[in-house]
Amino acid sequence: MKDKKFKLIRSRLLLPLDEKIGLETRIEDGYVLTEGSLVKEAGAFKSEIGERILQECGNELEVIGAEGLPSAGKDIPCLDGVVLPGFVKAHGHDHESPIIGIAKDEPLTDWLDHAVNVFSGFLNENAKELEERFGVSANTLTYSKAKLDDIYYGITSALTHHCNFNKYHLTELVEANGRAGTKIIIAIGGQDRNYDPRILDTVSAAVGRLDDCAAEFGDRERTWIIPGPDQVFSNSAEMIQALKEWANRNGTLFHMHSSEEPNTTAWFYSEYLCSPVEYLHRVNALDGNTILAHQVNNTPIDLAILKETGTNLVHNPLANTILGSGMPPLIEMMELGIPVAISTDGSGSADSQNMLAAARLASQYQKAFHPGRPAAPGQQVLEMVTVVPAKMLKLNTGSLAEGKDADLILVDLGRPNLTPTRVDNVVENLIWASDGSEVRWVIANGEVLKDDYRFLTLDEAKIKRDVQKLSELLIEYRSSREEIKATGVRKE
Repeated sequence: MKDKKFKLIRSRLLLPLDEKIGLETRIEDGYVLTEGSLVKEAGAFKSEIGERILQECGNELEVIGAEGLPSAGKDIPCLDGVVLPGFVKAHGHDHESPIIGIAKDEPLTDWLDHAVNVFSGFLNENAKELEERFGVSANTLTYSKAKLDDIYYGITSALTHHCNFNKYHLTELVEANGRAGTKIIIAIGGQDRNYDPRILDTVSAAVGRLDDCAAEFGDRERTWIIPGPDQVFSNSAEMIQALKEWANRNGTLFHMHSSEEPNTTAWFYSEYLCSPVEYLHRVNALDGNTILAHQVNNTPIDLAILKETGTNLVHNPLANTILGSGMPPLIEMMELGIPVAISTDGSGSADSQNMLAAARLASQYQKAFHPGRPAAPGQQVLEMVTVVPAKMLKLNTGSLAEGKDADLILVDLGRPNLTPTRVDNVVENLIWASDGSEVRWVIANGEVLKDDYRFLTLDEAKIKRDVQKLSELLIEYRSSREEIKATGVRKE
């Protein structure tokens, strides 16, 4: 069927998250009309608005949830759901889905060695055999599963930190994202110390890789290339400076992990006589175009530097609690005016890409840590997975208003756990009652990616079947390998 120029979705509730009309605006019987890849209009629905849209758009209109084109405005179906902007994931890794549940109940650096690094080795050592088995490279399969996970949970835009061995597989990631139909910012990793020697770079090699990838993929639709050195402990001052200078020259963001795990952060301080944040500040890597993931372990000096430089932070509560890394002083950071988004990290550490679960955990933890205070209410954490990360990533999304990218989802309110939902409690129910599986429709850039729970751009059954087998082969491989000890403080 020919894709229609206009798409109209009408729902029982609408959350535009539009600053012009107020971020807390909640609309009963709302609608969104898209034209091409942009939102044309959004607001409260009336039958005369439906009549006008039918007349103006004619046969170029697709009405979401309708069988064909309604004959009159009053016949446009009102879906039992809430429409809101697609979620914006400000930090994640697209290679981790097959390692869900591996090496849990241990600290981050142990988990990296026992799960991430062994998986990377498995893919690289068996690349030819795996491609023959699955018909595509194992990296392509892994990245396709990541996109399936994103769409399942309503993520329409993502910053993917593509580090370690994955930095050699940009083509597969770009192709997987293109097929999925989502937006992606790829932060290309680099390391030149304190890490697996097989992937250590020279400064010139890391810069050259960025140049080559920007030249090859810079004009791809919905794709952006930025520098993404992995960890502060795994990159020298020369490497960090060179990659930040590349970002400045090319007008891009700059992204890396920082101060994630307490033992590694303490080791860094003893080794380099300063915190990771102080180190980054000394090499002029911190400003409003820098995004640091995690930043769990902080000193008062760190917070002052982050505030002064306008550095952006991404809080990943699922991964930080599962791996026992701790929690950052979120409320203090926000009170200081430090921009903070909420994200999931990779599926291997977070176990899913459930953005609503991440928002809920962030709120729960702060409420428990600050008893008696209305810390991190539902509205605030919802903005931290939509409006806030969209601004941080400089994307034209995160809200539903004229001229914004047509990225939106419909969450099914017919589920038992979301009944009753009313206009006065819809945000609270999304954060506190949803399990994340209720995303029924996903539209990205005006294209329907998920239609009444069915994936349209990805072969769900094949991807799941192949990833299941891939994970079983990984376990066989892992059982016969010697223990890896190459990450951070585990380096021997």
